[in-house]
Amino acid sequence: MPHTPVWFMRQAGRSLPEYLKVREGIPMLESCMRPDLVTEITLQPVRRHKVDAAIYFSDIVVPLKAIGLDLDIKPGVGPVVQHPIRTRADLARLRPLEPDDVKYVTEAIGMLTAELGETPLIGFAGAPFTLASYLIEGGPSRSYERTKAMMYGEPELWADLVERLAAITGAFLKVQIEAGASAVQLFDSWAGALAPQEYRNYVMPASVKVFDAVAGYDVPRIHFGVGTGELLALMGEAGADVVGVDWRVPLDEAARRVGPHKALQGNLDPAVLFAPTPAVEAKTREVLAAAQAAPGHVFNLGHGVLPSTDPDALTRLVEFVHAETSG
Repeated sequence: MPHTPVWFMRQAGRSLPEYLKVREGIPMLESCMRPDLVTEITLQPVRRHKVDAAIYFSDIVVPLKAIGLDLDIKPGVGPVVQHPIRTRADLARLRPLEPDDVKYVTEAIGMLTAELGETPLIGFAGAPFTLASYLIEGGPSRSYERTKAMMYGEPELWADLVERLAAITGAFLKVQIEAGASAVQLFDSWAGALAPQEYRNYVMPASVKVFDAVAGYDVPRIHFGVGTGELLALMGEAGADVVGVDWRVPLDEAARRVGPHKALQGNLDPAVLFAPTPAVEAKTREVLAAAQAAPGHVFNLGHGVLPSTDPDALTRLVEFVHAETSG
């Protein structure tokens, strides 16, 4: 590629008026299960921003819904689980994911790859720790007290839970790759709640299983979490080819922590996009300069696009990165 590739997390929707229009009156999970809508929403930011990759429009709880768990995504709240998983008996509800459970994913990716041509499609899934935290807490949490109580107090139950989730996640990513996704990203959104030793002992083995499940496909694997500066080396060890970095750690320091053989993704602070264009460009130059320390770089924000972001600011950012890094 003649320039640094650019794509954004949560680029499909959130800030786009055309996304809000097409989703009007349609619940989030339903929109993830309709191939026509998934295709349209996934393509919208590619059309508008000319990003270098499409991100498959979905949600991290889709595979859990697909195996029959009673959960929903409440607007303004996030995923809410009706019957949280707290005991060994509850594990029985986590059956393996079969490709037939998510036929709409295969159909949507087929439609997308036909439309996208040379533009790669990135599949994604939630990592076992983040999924487990939603299932145990019953919804979003700031302190993860029930999750950590199980992790420390019932380590065998915890290990069995994240192992089942690793199998479900691995199967979900396989479906996406076999349908035509050219890369996959594992979101461990809440792993930043852990100290490095906790991550290594209680979480990393399950993440390794997910990456191992798709290792034979020869597609790039990306690993991303929020607030994971202290975990970057371990996240690199877990098996990804590219480590995503949030905005808190400069990319040259991230490259030192991750080690010499991994590309980095990131990491402009999403809030910078609310500043005037010259300020956005100055901060973007800083990111690009720091990225020189890494063996490869995908330009991205350090987290998802904020909903009130001006879409034109994203379009200008893509143009600026392409112009700065071409030639």
